[in-house]
Amino acid sequence: MNGMGGMGGMGGEGMPPALTAPADVAGAAEELIAGDGGSPAAYEGLLDAVVRAAGRDRAALAAALRPVAQAWAGVRRPRTLAAERLLAVVRSAAEPPAEPGPRPEGGDGRPWLETCQHEAVHLVLAERITELCAGLRRGVAVPMLLATPSRADGAVDPRELVMRLTEYEQAGVRPGPADLGQALLRCGGGPADTEVVGAAAELTLPEGPRIAAWLGRGGLPQPEPAVEREPGAPQPPSRRRGARVGRRILVGTAALDGRGDFPRTFWPLFRRFEPLIGCNHLLLGHRERHAAAALPWHPEIVAARLLTEVAAAADQGGSGGPEFLPALAQSPGPAGPAVHLALAYGLGAAQEPDRAAAAGALLTLAGRDRLDGALLGGELARLLLLGTLKPAAVTESLRLAAQPPGGGRAVWAVLAAALPELLSAVRSGALPRLHGPLLALAAHCAGACGARGPLPGLDALAGQPGSSQPVREARRLRNTLAGAGVACE
Repeated sequence: MNGMGGMGGMGGEGMPPALTAPADVAGAAEELIAGDGGSPAAYEGLLDAVVRAAGRDRAALAAALRPVAQAWAGVRRPRTLAAERLLAVVRSAAEPPAEPGPRPEGGDGRPWLETCQHEAVHLVLAERITELCAGLRRGVAVPMLLATPSRADGAVDPRELVMRLTEYEQAGVRPGPADLGQALLRCGGGPADTEVVGAAAELTLPEGPRIAAWLGRGGLPQPEPAVEREPGAPQPPSRRRGARVGRRILVGTAALDGRGDFPRTFWPLFRRFEPLIGCNHLLLGHRERHAAAALPWHPEIVAARLLTEVAAAADQGGSGGPEFLPALAQSPGPAGPAVHLALAYGLGAAQEPDRAAAAGALLTLAGRDRLDGALLGGELARLLLLGTLKPAAVTESLRLAAQPPGGGRAVWAVLAAALPELLSAVRSGALPRLHGPLLALAAHCAGACGARGPLPGLDALAGQPGSSQPVREARRLRNTLAGAGVACE
């Protein structure tokens, strides 16, 4: 490999130590399946451990996993999709191979039809598990999984991927299309080193030229986003379905080239995504942290596809998946309008765990210098004026985000962008009154970080007669912005 060095263990920032003994693999499987499937690092580590253990001693692994599979016999089911996927792998590894032999060339012949464009990321996760289970049932042995992340955020290091492929080459086995496809989607952040690209080109595997080209151009490009609001005048919730017509802001993405090199179930990721086309079923549980880890360099693709499900947590009182927004914020890829809209909906979620998760995600983005306060503030104002979000929920979330050191500065950047539009709506009569506690929080954050300068529309409200809470807090904010400097938290 021209001096590229050894691959080493799973390693990586935040990655757990590798599981080796069958008993340890079974113990981890039991824990993760009974829970929520674990973090992406724990989940992926278990998948890789099952594959490695199956290659060393399939009979010992099956004996260790059989009690775990039997514990979930009958009607008992895991509570998350991630745990269900792990259980499917455990069941496939717990029995002797039924049909020993290599993977059939040209796919497995399963019929497939894309029914919902929102499911694109879920299809990638599911296809990789389907492929893994089929290989275990056939007794196919591979050295390791190619798509196991190098880091806790889901990213795969291109150098490590090429080293893994070298072991495949030496073992005389071919990569699984879904596993290789997922590995390539996890490589990004710019073109790989020329040394790594050259080493990939030297692979004798048929996939070598394709892999070298992919790594050389930096992986999947970033799609062009298109922000769109649902058509029609905003309407109240429907008694029958709870939907709010005309109250959501969504994000579409342009089509991307290169889908033909991936399994067909990956193709929806490359197609143009039109957010205003509804689906004929409910997305249950797709808003999970593993979705963010599937495309760590493309959080915009993930957020855009799952934005309707995130929005449902705000405007339909939905719950579940509070770990999604923190995982999205930890993605190394660029955070654009879809990520910030997902954060806005999370800040206005009906359930406290979702709001707390959104507050944490805001701080994570700010800590990584990836928070666009003007973008988030503008979207919050638009959603508040549409009636999609409730001021009390948003205020509570932002108050939570403002508590840690430095949180006041991040929240003020958001409120400084949101308040002018809200104040303008009050002046025009489009908004009856401004939420007093939101103004109070703005005054607190402005004082905490020493913010100074005019805020459009604030003087008009502060100059009104009376002593209502909005007027009092507007005066306090005006005085704070005109006062002496105060050190930031």
